[in-house]
Amino acid sequence: MLDGLPVVRDAFARTVRLVSTADRRPSVLRALVDEADLAALAEIEGATSARLMAEDHGLESVAANELVFGVPHARFINAAFAYARPRELNRFNGPGRAAWYAALDVETCLDEVAFHMTGFLGRTGEYRAVVEYVELHASLAGEFLDLRAAADHPSLAPGPAAYARGNALAEAVRTRGLNGIIYPSVRRPGGTCIAALWPHAVQSVAQGAYWRMTWAGEARPMVERI
Repeated sequence: MLDGLPVVRDAFARTVRLVSTADRRPSVLRALVDEADLAALAEIEGATSARLMAEDHGLESVAANELVFGVPHARFINAAFAYARPRELNRFNGPGRAAWYAALDVETCLDEVAFHMTGFLGRTGEYRAVVEYVELHASLAGEFLDLRAAADHPSLAPGPAAYARGNALAEAVRTRGLNGIIYPSVRRPGGTCIAALWPHAVQSVAQGAYWRMTWAGEARPMVERI
């Protein structure tokens, strides 16, 4: 599967990932309970949170001892791997195990996120939404499969049919013990993305700027830094 594809040892001091600010808000149930009920609330959240379940005893495709603890923003790192979409593949992860997707610049992140959110809204039949995101910066280093000179690789085709090839490639990368895949952005010409396939590969996470995307009836959103 990896024959003929280059493996590089590289380091990126500052990559960018965008996550919805909804992921940074306290539980919507918290305002409904008093201090005496917080333990019960935590138990409810623990029973339904894929991240908490993964941290406690692992999931089918994510072992608890793979996850990170005691580092800044550990919950965001762990959540990136625990919250897969059971009914859908992503480019380099399947329904049971997600990945940390990032880019070398925020413009590439914005185009990637906007593409997928626009597709979701299109399936609902109405391009109307306001979504806010926050940058998470992280350093990534180690050995990676490098597809930057292989834009015609089958895993990088624009449509979801390429995702099965990408998933098989990611499995081969993990089996070899590489940290992830560097690849040209499919949504922004000239952009570079990285899929980190192990939690320990994501280092020194810090929060960056906030962004708002507004869809007001058109497929292309208005994007503003807030």
